[in-house]
Amino acid sequence: MFILLVVLCSFTPKTDEELFIDSLLSQMTLEEKIGQMNQLDPSYESEAKEALIREGKVGSIFNIVGAKEVNRLQRMAVEQTRLGIPLVVARDVIHGFKTIYPIPLGQGATWNPDLVEKAASLTAQEAVYSGVRWAFSPMVDVAHDPRWGRVAEGYGEDPLLTSVMGAATVRGYQQSPMTNILSPVKMAACVKHFAGYSVSEGGRDYNTTWIPETQLRDIYLPPFKAALDAGALSVMCSFNALNGLPSSANPHLNIDILRNEWQSDALLVSDWGSGSDLVPHGLCADKKEAALRCINARMEMDMQGNIYTDYLADLVREGKVQESQIDECVRSVLRLKYRLGLFENPYVPEPDGENPLCYSIESLQAAEQAAVESAILLKNDGILPLSEEYLHAKKNPTVLICGPMADQKKEQLGTWIFDGEAEHSVTPYDAFYNREKPFHILYEPGLTYSRDKDPKHIAKAVKAAKKADIILFFAGEEAILSGEARCRTDLNLPGAQTEMMAALAKTGKPVVLVVMAGRPLTIGREVEQAAAVLYAFHGGTMAGPALFDLITGKAVPSGKTPMTFPKTVGQVPFYYNRHNTGRPTYEPPVLIDDIPVGAPQFSVGYSSCWLETATEPLFPFGFGLSYTTFEYSRTTVEPIADREGFYTVSATITNTGKYDAKEVAQLYFRQKSGALVRPICELKGFQKVFIPAGESRKVSFVLTPEDRGYWHEAHNGMESRVWFAADETEFEAWIAPNSAK
Repeated sequence: MFILLVVLCSFTPKTDEELFIDSLLSQMTLEEKIGQMNQLDPSYESEAKEALIREGKVGSIFNIVGAKEVNRLQRMAVEQTRLGIPLVVARDVIHGFKTIYPIPLGQGATWNPDLVEKAASLTAQEAVYSGVRWAFSPMVDVAHDPRWGRVAEGYGEDPLLTSVMGAATVRGYQQSPMTNILSPVKMAACVKHFAGYSVSEGGRDYNTTWIPETQLRDIYLPPFKAALDAGALSVMCSFNALNGLPSSANPHLNIDILRNEWQSDALLVSDWGSGSDLVPHGLCADKKEAALRCINARMEMDMQGNIYTDYLADLVREGKVQESQIDECVRSVLRLKYRLGLFENPYVPEPDGENPLCYSIESLQAAEQAAVESAILLKNDGILPLSEEYLHAKKNPTVLICGPMADQKKEQLGTWIFDGEAEHSVTPYDAFYNREKPFHILYEPGLTYSRDKDPKHIAKAVKAAKKADIILFFAGEEAILSGEARCRTDLNLPGAQTEMMAALAKTGKPVVLVVMAGRPLTIGREVEQAAAVLYAFHGGTMAGPALFDLITGKAVPSGKTPMTFPKTVGQVPFYYNRHNTGRPTYEPPVLIDDIPVGAPQFSVGYSSCWLETATEPLFPFGFGLSYTTFEYSRTTVEPIADREGFYTVSATITNTGKYDAKEVAQLYFRQKSGALVRPICELKGFQKVFIPAGESRKVSFVLTPEDRGYWHEAHNGMESRVWFAADETEFEAWIAPNSAK
């Protein structure tokens, strides 16, 4: 029986895709194969770039947009080369193309994967019309350190939330074919950065990461697996050295896990120059050795590093690299192009005039809804919303709009914007002036940009505040302060914004603080002084209308924190699913000579008090208020009779306030003991549900053995092995509005 099975498997017919790739690969010279592994940026000298394309020595170009220019270069590849292999055009499309959506961290705050998928789908439609068929996103690096600038590009600190949002983005980019392309795929997703990039020491970009194998598999790898399971067609190496071995030359990541364990055939591309970076990393003596290490780790396409084009052919001739290794890499490149339909339809339509899909009504509405749902109500003393009823009672009050982010068309778009146009942004200033409202408006920005420190500017805002009844202070950080290589050691509001907030509060007028930023900031002082706080991240093109609707009650906040907000930078890294210590928090601490003993959670020097607990965050993961109130019933956990190890976890949520609203019900799990120390709690599911005022909704989750499982590790001398399993031990599961409940 076993022999028969082997014989039958050996005659399994190849797919049309594989047969096509086999045929094309058999016709290619070594130089043409290496050319397909080469990705160039347009900054490369124009004539030399075009000559390389005509010689068949370029597989992909990135950062070229516009149908006419893309088609011009594509004709060189298709019509002027021996084999006519098309280029695939890539772009850093991170959170929108022309219509810009909230930064990914803000999208994580929506806890609404359907909305995230829709945003990605509309983004792909805009990008494809400009010739872009490959997006360098989503970024699914689970991030615990808000000092790291690239937290803006991911979905937060939790592996499940990141997995769900990353998979939604992949589906949005790649599914739902368009009429102008002959392909089941609109735009290929590239899930990045593989892997462990977000754990860089001190929150400093490109830095070293040290991650035990079990933690790597429990926390940092699941979002990549989820994105690949959703169909992601490519993966990008990370810049960092993981446990001493940079990802571009890491066979354990790229071969053992990605290829062998996960059986993925997604194309693996370097990050910008990350292959040649092996030399400054100190791994390789020169770029030729870097090329050897990368090809042996199956890095399949070299982004702007030139190590493959310069050295691979010589390495083959020297017998250090087998041509079969190159064949496997080129197969992945050709597979991506085949799945994008580029061999059948390499060109994109050249519309007369503007791209008809850019800034469409549907896109703008989706961008506004995403901005609404990404905003988090952190505090409200009752001043919000500024409803007609409230304002009528105040007899048409005067509202001051101020702050450095009130009218910043470019800055509200956020990081990684190459194609979004600031002139299409609608700022809070625009929205408040151009929409009907039952109050009078004053505008005095005070500080003119987020790092402004001029006290004269603050004085102007304070003078205007004395004429107002309510102050709307739009604070935050410029877009350039977050993103790649934008790490910060200080997480306070930059410039003199803290001083401006204090000066406004001293007027005695209620201040509504709206923060537009790329990361969680340490705003404890400002929260104390404010009557209400909305955290809006960088909300994109339609941030202004979204904030207008939220502040005036036309929309109800439903965002939840995707990362823990620390009180002070000294708490960082600070995340909800951390492990307990052997001496958890207790009250009161034991004091010897006024110094706490045996309580490492207590720190000295925080705020104005020399001794204060540092165990509590400013705001926990999953936290967000509403204009209504929700009451959660007691959670029930019941085994499923016919499915061993499966449980139904349920609770009823009642909207006890007067606003119809959405609530994010979160399922948390805690294991009381086990083979290894386990986190304080872990998110195992979530549902965003709409509940009309006065009504109730029952939410239920199925808790599976896989949900309860984690990676174990055992050592036998120099050998170690890991495996995934659930412990047979007591656990707790509950449904709550945030991780601290």
